[in-house]
Amino acid sequence: MLARLLLAAALAGPLPAGAADAQTADARPAGTRVPVRIGVLNDRSGVYADISGEGSVVAARMAVEDARAAGRDLAVEILAGDHQNKPEVGASLARQWFDRDGVDAVFDVPTSSVALAVNQVTRERNKVFVDSGAGTADLTGAQCSPNTVHWTFDTVALANGTGGAMVKRGGDTWFFVTADYAFGEAVQRDTTALIVRRGGRVLGAVKTPFPASDFAPSLRQAQASGAKVIGLANAGGDTISAVREAARLRVTEGGQALAGLLIFSSDIHALTPRVAQGLVLTEPFYWDLNDATRGFSERFARLFGGKKPTAAQAGVYAGVLHYLRAVEALKSAKDGGQVVAKMKELPTDDPLFGKGTIRADGRKIHDMYLFEVKKPSESKGEWDLYRTLATIPGSDAFRPLNQGGCPILGRAVEVNGAK
Repeated sequence: MLARLLLAAALAGPLPAGAADAQTADARPAGTRVPVRIGVLNDRSGVYADISGEGSVVAARMAVEDARAAGRDLAVEILAGDHQNKPEVGASLARQWFDRDGVDAVFDVPTSSVALAVNQVTRERNKVFVDSGAGTADLTGAQCSPNTVHWTFDTVALANGTGGAMVKRGGDTWFFVTADYAFGEAVQRDTTALIVRRGGRVLGAVKTPFPASDFAPSLRQAQASGAKVIGLANAGGDTISAVREAARLRVTEGGQALAGLLIFSSDIHALTPRVAQGLVLTEPFYWDLNDATRGFSERFARLFGGKKPTAAQAGVYAGVLHYLRAVEALKSAKDGGQVVAKMKELPTDDPLFGKGTIRADGRKIHDMYLFEVKKPSESKGEWDLYRTLATIPGSDAFRPLNQGGCPILGRAVEVNGAK
């Protein structure tokens, strides 16, 4: 199978181009193979670059290679672009890819505000959007689309995992430090709903710029609130900075707990267990879960400078693999709505997330995991970061189908209360 990797970040201008350079991984003629062009769109230079970035392109390429090894009769090209965490840039690049560059599907897209913008463009152009990096549950709620699959996690699952665990431990009063954009607002909203349902209270919240440079004023305000839990409704580099500042301010030594509502293994690796020990978090993937995740992660690390994959990068791999399976079944990638319908029809099964399904609203269902960061004395190596506290079944982690307000669902779903 032809598999060309077009490895290029954005051009220097405000509206990035998708592919300045090309590298041919397999120069054989495509012949009658089904042509497929994929775009991996993410943050390649900012606060989310370690979460997704170039690692997501590596993961996509691994999926194409594995599809080829499985005999998929496809000719696949991969483009890469940098959305700079700006909705207007992400939407413009997606539009350019679809209209000019022949891209059939966009993957990854961390930063919820960018994901929502790309979601709209994808629907307008009848292409495919498989999101693995953004958190907002609105992608399968009020802004759901027949052209979008939300693969890896969302703000409801994070609230049910980390928020639920903290309340169960007695953390019934909260103060939020919230990134001022769609993800921060969504995770605060969904975690607040859970806290209130379980009898707790939110004492206050403060919004921080995205990205933020100084968390001290916000954290001092959180300390002064007297809340038992300070919820960090941010991610990536912002979370790393906030946790470091909280350590400097001795937040936990003062009796308050710190809850990272979206934490990735790359964040903990950057912080080290010395700083992050005891932090409770929820993820859908960890490299050391089982033999299959370890095998994939070792292979990924060999290709990517020794780094283990994040959940977002794992989601790109699994999403691309399933997408290509659907394209092969249809013998075409051209009608995005048909491809997503086929993705929903086919059960999912991959080495990183196991067996699962994609619901009618586009929500990918799989287990989530509640982890605690190990103490330095417990860690046996650079990437030995978590111990597992609980496995949360997908049916419990994600919002029930009939509660999201997804407008593409039939009335029968609402009437029957299907999950």
